[in-house]
Amino acid sequence: MSSAANMTAQAEARTLETLNFDNLSLRALPVDPVEGGPVRQVEGACFSRVKPTPVKGPQLVVASPEALALLDIPASETSRPDFAEYFSGNKLLPGADPAAHCYCGHQFGYFSGQLGDGATMYLGEVVNGRGERWELQFKGAGKTPYSRQADGRKVLRSSLREFLCSEAMYNLGIPTTRAGTCVTSDSKVVRDIKYDGNAILERATTITRIAPTFLRFGSFEIFKPTDNFTGRRGPSAGHEAAILPVMLHHAIRTYYPAIWAAHDGDRIAAGVGVGPDGAGEPWPPRSGGPEREAALQAMYLDWIKEVTRRTASLVAAWQCVGWCHGVLNTDNMSIVGVTIDYGPFGFLDRYDPDFICNGSDDSGRYDYKSQPDICRWNCERLAEAVRAVLPEGRGKRAVAEVFDAVYRKTYVSLMRRKLGLLGAGAATDAEEAEEAEAGAEGGAAAALSEAAVEDEGLAAALLSVMEATGADFTNTFRCLSRFPTPAPGIDPASTAAVEAGGVLDYLLTQCCDAGTLVAAAAPRVPPQNLQMLVMLSQKNPELLHQMGVSQQMLTTEMARLRHSQELAKVTDADKRAADAAKWRSWLAQYGAVLQRRAAAGADDSRRVAVMNATNPRFILRNWIAQQAIQRAEQGDFSEVARVFALLRNPFSEAPVTDIIAAAGTTSTRGGAVTDEAAAASGSGTGAAVLAAEPAGPSGSGASSSGGAASKSGVSCALPVYDGLPPTWAAELCVT
Repeated sequence: MSSAANMTAQAEARTLETLNFDNLSLRALPVDPVEGGPVRQVEGACFSRVKPTPVKGPQLVVASPEALALLDIPASETSRPDFAEYFSGNKLLPGADPAAHCYCGHQFGYFSGQLGDGATMYLGEVVNGRGERWELQFKGAGKTPYSRQADGRKVLRSSLREFLCSEAMYNLGIPTTRAGTCVTSDSKVVRDIKYDGNAILERATTITRIAPTFLRFGSFEIFKPTDNFTGRRGPSAGHEAAILPVMLHHAIRTYYPAIWAAHDGDRIAAGVGVGPDGAGEPWPPRSGGPEREAALQAMYLDWIKEVTRRTASLVAAWQCVGWCHGVLNTDNMSIVGVTIDYGPFGFLDRYDPDFICNGSDDSGRYDYKSQPDICRWNCERLAEAVRAVLPEGRGKRAVAEVFDAVYRKTYVSLMRRKLGLLGAGAATDAEEAEEAEAGAEGGAAAALSEAAVEDEGLAAALLSVMEATGADFTNTFRCLSRFPTPAPGIDPASTAAVEAGGVLDYLLTQCCDAGTLVAAAAPRVPPQNLQMLVMLSQKNPELLHQMGVSQQMLTTEMARLRHSQELAKVTDADKRAADAAKWRSWLAQYGAVLQRRAAAGADDSRRVAVMNATNPRFILRNWIAQQAIQRAEQGDFSEVARVFALLRNPFSEAPVTDIIAAAGTTSTRGGAVTDEAAAASGSGTGAAVLAAEPAGPSGSGASSSGGAASKSGVSCALPVYDGLPPTWAAELCVT
């Protein structure tokens, strides 16, 4: 038997009972001596041992074979009769040691004190056959000491959203936690969905989350002294001398081994807060003197830089795929630079830099355009959190040196790929590789090349046209690969060049009507209230501040009011004509750039391939998730199966029916959806009902049904998953 075949046989022979648990975090970090118990402030500890609360009638909704494979769990294990028992928390996986993590956080800009795992539980860490360490976590498994007034449960709608988006982001190539399973139950919890007093009963649901670690920026904020503004403090304030070095050394040694090795961490950190209970030398270390302290600070500084670099690269990837997190509090920021804690997230439909995906974000702090600035601000809070061992000024300077440069490098590099602005020949390829590497460095990145700056300007011009016309973000980028490069001697601004490939016609179907732009531009504060606040700002600005309204916010809202009033004068006919002019102008610019690249030797087929592998066709739009949720809440998981199949193949040009059929999913009412399910039989509730072909510009995957389906985004059978959202989608609100 070959080695590959032997490894396959070993993988297939693994079971839930053979998972290789090695729960390093509980050995390395201080654990609360009280197990379980009431909600409380937990002092001097990073974890509290807990037990999942059992549920009635657990049932597997969906499982990700790729995510489970990280733990060496073969897909066949999902067919076990007791699988749902294990992944609901009713039974404990052999070797698991459940615990809840203690952390703090800045929420919406204000320090909130102790937060912690109120609805999640660390199960342990599995080291797989490839030597990779993966932390396993339940979300929704019951109360912990950090649950505050909540019940520690999650429901089917939020769990499905997190499951589907986690796996969608992975398949889009964006660093993220993974989702292994979603298990619902007959246990019910009370939820007031709209916060209007009309509570309902929903099914308690648990998802399995997988990541290298779930340590976050807020993990290091447990030492924060009393905050001057909120009056709150970290539960372990005063314990930082003993515990903070323990946490840092565990994090660097385990998740940043290159930094640990580069600084000879085993030597310089020996004896400094290394005890499992946080015992060790107080900071600064007594032995080794200034040289040792300087060596430790240099290691911590490199760690801050690398966390900042990963964070900057991550948010650049979010921006380039049009994804908004919604709750970028410091407790939702991973120390290893992956996307964590999927709550009220949202992908852009119509391009709107002011897009707010969280219905609770009244001030728009976490809108789409603000994400890079917020992530940088959060990195500065991390630098503050470790100031007991690294001077705050040094940490913040490191953030300033790294974040903006890396973000810009990564963003421009991704945008160039999205637009197919590739080099010609080995020399330019080397330049692109050098720029990408510079964007990945922990230190300050070099300046962009002249070509990259020009491409950055073209991308900015595209976004400006998309905003002005209200064009769909995802579909606009996806269709541009079908725009032909003008032949030599052809004027890129000519009608023939601009209208080639049917791209212009398609783009115009992706633009919103005038009324939609007016509604989107309207101030978030009712106009009559806005006028009152303006008067108040002139007479009593201090009272305005006490009401939580800043002058900047007031200025922004007044600008929105004026803009919406101007837009209201525009008719649909006027807008259509203006849209066509704007798109003609930009496509002429784009064609000219492509023509110059082709003249320099750029390969057009490579351009198309890169664009189609960078710009997704399928994303988890809110309305698509909502449709799957509504069916699942009725016990029908067929739409979950379809959506999951498409999200696993976001760049595919194949017909939707073929993608779903290839996934081998069966949609049974009340049955699980996994990769092991048999193919649909074609009739009855057990058959996968397939979506109609999507509408699009001429080319592979285009619909023969014409522009109607494209414009509405709806077919007479099932949704066009890569079309425009239906009108009802505008009413969706996620909090």
